[in-house]
Amino acid sequence: MTTGLRFAEQAVTSSVADAPDALKALRAAGSTSFQALGFPMTRNEDWHYTSVSSIASAQYTPAVDRAAESLNPELLTPFTFGADWPLVVFVNGRFAPSLSTLHTLPAGIRVLDLATASVQEPELLSKYLGTIAPATRDGFTALNAAFVGEGTLIHIAKEMVIEHPVHILHVMDERGANIMSHPRHVMVAERHAKASVVESYVSLAEVPYFTNAVVEAFVEDGATLQIIRVQRESRAANHVGTVEAHQGRDSHFLTFTFQTGASLSRSNVYTVLNGEGCGCTINGLYMLDGEQHGDHQTRVEHVKENCFSREAYKGLIDDSAHGVFNGKVYVHPEAQKTDGKQTNHTLLLSEKAQIDTKPQLEIFADDVKCTHGATVGRMDETSLFYLKSRGVGKTLAKQLLMYAFAADVLETIDNPVIVEALETLTVERFTGSASH
Repeated sequence: MTTGLRFAEQAVTSSVADAPDALKALRAAGSTSFQALGFPMTRNEDWHYTSVSSIASAQYTPAVDRAAESLNPELLTPFTFGADWPLVVFVNGRFAPSLSTLHTLPAGIRVLDLATASVQEPELLSKYLGTIAPATRDGFTALNAAFVGEGTLIHIAKEMVIEHPVHILHVMDERGANIMSHPRHVMVAERHAKASVVESYVSLAEVPYFTNAVVEAFVEDGATLQIIRVQRESRAANHVGTVEAHQGRDSHFLTFTFQTGASLSRSNVYTVLNGEGCGCTINGLYMLDGEQHGDHQTRVEHVKENCFSREAYKGLIDDSAHGVFNGKVYVHPEAQKTDGKQTNHTLLLSEKAQIDTKPQLEIFADDVKCTHGATVGRMDETSLFYLKSRGVGKTLAKQLLMYAFAADVLETIDNPVIVEALETLTVERFTGSASH
């Protein structure tokens, strides 16, 4: 824990003086909060099944400027979905303008890296940055705040509808060994706007590093914002990702988390339904094997009446891997006529695979319709026997059943290009033709 404390203090003393005002205040708040909070411990209920000692004891160094131009752009091709979407690239934790393509952005949408936004749009950035993911949230959010500087501001003007997603691609290569990066993305969908953002976290080398990302999503009245997170980090890496959203009246917030990489991975998705008639759809798929540990934490807070929430996570866990799902739906007394549904289904593919699942409902209103449930099981022997009896080999039969289990939740994504790409990754995972 002292390693992280030293890094937080170093970040402030070395860079606060030169930081723009919008970033300076958050960095100082992050340093102060992290010194008070430190890293979460397993005695914390939300971290009961996940120890972060591998992060707290590591000797990571902050991301520094490196020559991203030396990275061959063709190396990014496998990660761009074969699509010509607006692309924001970060290499080893630093913005890489030469690899980014933002010239295709339509009028009404602005995508700026944080350094540029702090100069060109300081008032806009200050209005949103750190307001729904404050430095006091927890130790990792505080650490992200202490190092804030890399990331994006995505602003979609009212009534704008964006046809293609904006893709934020975080790439680590062998030069990223033992680096820690703390990207902060601020996304604002104004009234009746509609947009999608894809976040990809990928690795070109199996080196150790630490990614600690925070997203603040503002979904204003009547707006729709979709965030798809694809985590394919190095098997030697650690990853903590937090998405916090705040929703207005009649808005819709959608997230999908695809988790296959990293040694230790934690995904937090929190949203506050603070406008009547709004709703959220929070889904995910995790596939773990070897000694991987993958944790998903969600919290849906129903504040106003006539709102809905839908949540579905599925997992496939093999070898000695360990999965965690902890989902909470909290209904305030004023949130009458809430309609909430939460499910978590996991297949354990080996005797040593583990899952700790805890769907929760806390309801303080009396006119609601809320359900939750979790299932944990093994491969369906009846279906396996059926396929084998029709000439399908045992290995292929298992792969087909695993794919069918996973594809069900993948098909909830409304972008066919992304669905096809993630289905391909799923098949590769099961056939062993890709490591992650």
